[in-house]
Amino acid sequence: MLLRYAADENFNNDIVWGLLRRQPRLDILRIQDVGLTQADDPTVLQWAADTGRMLLTHDVKTITRYAYERVAQGLPMPGVIEVSRLIPIGAVIDDLLLLAAASTANEWDGQIVYLPLH
Repeated sequence: MLLRYAADENFNNDIVWGLLRRQPRLDILRIQDVGLTQADDPTVLQWAADTGRMLLTHDVKTITRYAYERVAQGLPMPGVIEVSRLIPIGAVIDDLLLLAAASTANEWDGQIVYLPLH
């Protein structure tokens, strides 16, 4: 299965739209587009696990903690990508497209990745 993304509610939409401009067939959904506006982090992570989507976030304070809790409890966690707001948007898009093209969803189970990659 190919890597599928979910962008959390506060993720920069310019990145989402840039990803889709560069790769229109990329499988990415925004949390607010699936009815989870203002959902708490555990709910978002559960939805991501249920749908097999790696979560894109800028939230390094709480999502990481809940993601590690899911792993410690033996719950599915298809991965989280923590994206610094300090990285230029073009570099974020490049890194996310590289990850999508070069990996499969199950490679990232239980992992948290930080961007930039290099």
